Amino acid sequence: MGNDLISNYEFIADCCRYGEGLLSEQAVKKKWRFDDDAWTILGEDEALIEAIELEKTRRVRSGAAKREKAQQLVVQACDVLGEIMRDPGASPKHRIDASKALDAFADPGPARAPDSGEKFSIIIDLGADQRKLKAGLDGIEILEPVNDTPTAPVLAAITAKRDDDDGQPL
Repeated sequence: MGNDLISNYEFIADCCRYGEGLLSEQAVKKKWRFDDDAWTILGEDEALIEAIELEKTRRVRSGAAKREKAQQLVVQACDVLGEIMRDPGASPKHRIDASKALDAFADPGPARAPDSGEKFSIIIDLGADQRKLKAGLDGIEILEPVNDTPTAPVLAAITAKRDDDDGQPL
């Protein structure tokens, strides 16, 4: 049983979440339809335990464990802030601060207005005697040739750059 589950990333990740306190034992058993006997057998599979430990390390290093834990705590924070906001005995400042924090949670959109214009562009250079094509979020635009002197055709070169990155290649 454990050998099949070692290659199941979703199961390994759920076991890590259980070990990190993000999922309960009951939730994992229910999701994967394990009874107590199967759970005990899985707990004795050394190869499976090793795979889970490796994934735990990967999740910590990648920040996935921290992000998921923080997400759960933020959800719980909404309840705490709601209690403070509705508490007539709390100071008005604390009630207003709780309201502002809840408002921020309710709309986690961009902190500033998005920049107008394109975020990237792709320029296809068909050679010095031909036009350039520029493809971006706004569509395809035909650019004028750089110089009007005819030259031998050149293999098309494609350059992609970020407009917000001083023209650095992707």
